[in-house]
Amino acid sequence: RNSVMRGKTLAIRIGVSGAMGSFSEEAARVYVKKSRIKRFELRYLISVENVLSALENRKIDIGIFPIQNSIGGIVTEAVRPMSKHVFRIRKIFDIDIKQNLLVTKYTKREDIRTIVSHDQALKQCRRYLKRKWAGVKLKTYEDTAKAAEDLASGKFSKSTAVIASRTAAEVYKLKILEADIQDIKTNLTTFIVAVKS
Repeated sequence: RNSVMRGKTLAIRIGVSGAMGSFSEEAARVYVKKSRIKRFELRYLISVENVLSALENRKIDIGIFPIQNSIGGIVTEAVRPMSKHVFRIRKIFDIDIKQNLLVTKYTKREDIRTIVSHDQALKQCRRYLKRKWAGVKLKTYEDTAKAAEDLASGKFSKSTAVIASRTAAEVYKLKILEADIQDIKTNLTTFIVAVKS
């Protein structure tokens, strides 16, 4: 059901609950590939609330956000917006999540005082963090990729590390200090593809 204007198909506007390089973006790319959607544009809306508001106000055609993780459980920030907004679920699918510890180029292991990420990412790496970073302060953030972006742009001190995707490391030119740090190797997150009801 693409809208056709002057013989041209319009790009499908997909809103994701994350910044560029987020796992929600990864999920959106998996979805468009499987659904053979050729023309699409991604809108980086950071939160589930923003995604469902944009869907309701017809600013996007599809919304993609996480609802559950095999290690971290329910994505609590999705619960309230889901109960508040009216939408239809088009699809539910899982992607395998690999968490990575990212730092700026010159930050060394011994410099790290704070680790910042989304609550879910911190939960997914709980045992790893306890084992390897016992004395370090953990701080929750609205999005894994947003944390990476803010670290790269100097919003955090150089003694900060973030937990995010490999893509976020590439996008924001951060160094992967440790890869695959989630507590269980197979770390599935369930995503919802929402459309206006």
